Amino acid sequence: MKKYFAELVGTFVLTLLGCGTAVSLNCGSDTASVVGTAIAFGLAVVAMAYTIGGISGCHINPAITLGVFLNGGISGKDCGMYMLFQTIGAILASCVLWVLVSTSPELAQGTTTGANACSGTVVNGLIAEIVLTCLFVLVVLGATSKTNGATNNFAGLAIGLSLILIHLVGIHYTGTSVNPARSIGPALFEGGKAIEQLWVFIVGPFIGAACAAGIWKGINLDKETK
Repeated sequence: MKKYFAELVGTFVLTLLGCGTAVSLNCGSDTASVVGTAIAFGLAVVAMAYTIGGISGCHINPAITLGVFLNGGISGKDCGMYMLFQTIGAILASCVLWVLVSTSPELAQGTTTGANACSGTVVNGLIAEIVLTCLFVLVVLGATSKTNGATNNFAGLAIGLSLILIHLVGIHYTGTSVNPARSIGPALFEGGKAIEQLWVFIVGPFIGAACAAGIWKGINLDKETK
């Protein structure tokens, strides 16, 4: 249970600090708010990678968990439990953020929870989430691979920095999810368009993760070097 609880804590921190920054900075209103939000999500991942990485691997994202599962990194049971506890963590974080905003609404600059929604069409948003999640999960699989030798000691930094890049690209299109749990939690409290389009931020990242797993299997040297 400790690794499941670690995933809950890690996803809680990622959602609270990432979405909290988006709310505080009114993300999308100007370039500075976009950059600030991107950095917040990336730093949250770096912090959690070096906090719980040794306990659970620090997936804190159902899409990453799916990618690792498809590559044989975890069992089906752990895959399901990781996703469950990640989602619970995101919901709890969104609840805390909603309480903070609702008790002092004058302090909030953006939405109440930093929920995701497509800026353009649903198709546009779906494509963005598939492609960006694929790239992100591919980085995760590669950075944590044994074939990278000692460099995987810096996996947390590589993953966090890549998430910053992903957000810099994706915020304009979808607010950037690449993480179903991070979208489910805020959407439950935001409602409206966030709930209507929630499927995009679940289906898109899972498809992207499956694509990344397939790509990694095609280029991974691990089996050849054994």
